[in-house]
Order: sequence, then structure tokens, then C-alpha cells
Amino acid sequence: MTAIIDGKAISQKIKDELKEEVARKKAQGRSATLAVIQVGNDPASTVYVGNKKKACAYIGIESESFELPEETTQDELLEVIDRLNDDPGITGILVQLPVPAHIDEDTIIRRISPLKDVDGFHPMSVGALCIGEKGFVSCTPAGIMKLLEYSGIDVSGKECVVIGRSNIVGKPMSLLLLRANGTVTICHSKTKNLKEVASRADILVVAIGRPRMINEEYVKDGAVVIDVGIHRMEDGKLCGDVDFDRVKDKCSAITPVPGGVGPMTIAMLMYNVVSAM
Repeated sequence: MTAIIDGKAISQKIKDELKEEVARKKAQGRSATLAVIQVGNDPASTVYVGNKKKACAYIGIESESFELPEETTQDELLEVIDRLNDDPGITGILVQLPVPAHIDEDTIIRRISPLKDVDGFHPMSVGALCIGEKGFVSCTPAGIMKLLEYSGIDVSGKECVVIGRSNIVGKPMSLLLLRANGTVTICHSKTKNLKEVASRADILVVAIGRPRMINEEYVKDGAVVIDVGIHRMEDGKLCGDVDFDRVKDKCSAITPVPGGVGPMTIAMLMYNVVSAM
């Protein structure tokens, strides 16, 4: 029987644990405030920002919103980030991505203080992950590790294949699996014999950005399959990078879309903010 990994339930457990930790830290006189910056009024970004603010309220930390108009210049945005970097009352800063085309995303990410980089995107955060030092970890890969942990799936000694090499998911995911003593292969658009490589995996993490690309031919019997992708199809339904219906009976455990990896991203953002208290 295939286990369906319930990201909603696990993320709720994490938020409840964080709520208790926040209460303990507040009793010691410590506090946290997350600053969320949104440039423009992209509807999806507005929903994400709203969800982050709700999560902050639930676990008992403050949030401040900076909703800037679409025409905000890069220099104006950098000034806001500088002010928040210098504000001792702000413990975490995130800029909701994507930003408008006239603003350079990399410049913005690098301007946020690594001490407040709760998204885990700053090069210093990534560098700390690479060499095993303490630092903020990108929320989606960190959330996947928690999904595995709370589902009783041990990474140590397992053959792990990550399909996708983005800076936000693929690369940090591979480093976290390696840190947990997995044997890791990273695949991408230039990988030859992708089906053959993927079907060796005990743990297969798919972040390739193509709807339902991964079918049963890519999956080893009894594998754990983690689907990072999310796509809205023409019929309005959501699906992932994995063809869930074709794969689910072949694996031992799988994340659904929606309700798998997605809820974990905000839970781990909250984890990062609380760790900065």
C-alpha cells in the first residue's frame, strides 16, 4: 500500500510546535518580526504574502508589510531593504518574488543581510549550506527534508536522485540529502538516459517544471517520490511534475499535488524566522 505523504498535516504539526517555541521565547523577553516586501500587485504574489502573514499571526510573531507600487525603482527598493537591515526590531526580511522586470532579482537577494535572509537565498546562506555551517536554508528543500523525517523515511545510505538544478530547489535539495548521508545524483535537461538514472533512485525528488512528465517508467519499485512541481491545467485542476495516477501504485510513498510539498514552504519560512529570535 502506497503511503500518501500529507504535507498539510505535517506543516500544521510544525506550526503548532513553533507556536509553543515562540511562547517560550517570548516569556524570555525575545521577539521576532518578519518584514515582507511586495513590489506590484501580482495576484499570486498577493495570495502568497497573505498566507505568510496568516502563518505569522498563527504562531504568534509580528509581521510588517511593505506594498510598493509596480513603478518602484531598484534603488528605492534597495533603500527599503537597507532600512530594514539596520532595524534591530526586524528579525527576518523577504522580498516576494518575482519582482518587476526592471529590477534585478540577484541584486535584491544579495542586499538582504544574511542574518535576516529567512528565504535562504543569499550566497552566504547557500555557502554555509555547502560547507555544513549554520545558516538559513531555502524553505522548499528544508520542507522536503521535514516531510521525509516526519514520515519516518531515513535518507542515510539511500540512492537519491534530484531532477532539477535550480538555485532555489535542486541545488540546495541535493546538498541537504548529501548532508543526511544520501548518495546523490543531480539530473537536468542535458542528462542522458534520464529514465535509467531516475529509476535507480530510492528517493526521487522531481523539480523539473514540466507537468506530469515523470511517469512509472522513471520510478523504481518501492521508491519514495517527492513532487515539487505545481501547474494549473486548462481544466483548472492542479498537477505536479509527476503523473500521480500512473506512479502512485509503483512507489512506497509519494507527495500529492496540491497538499504535499507546497504547505511545507511557509512552515519552514516560519521555522527560519523563529530560529532568528
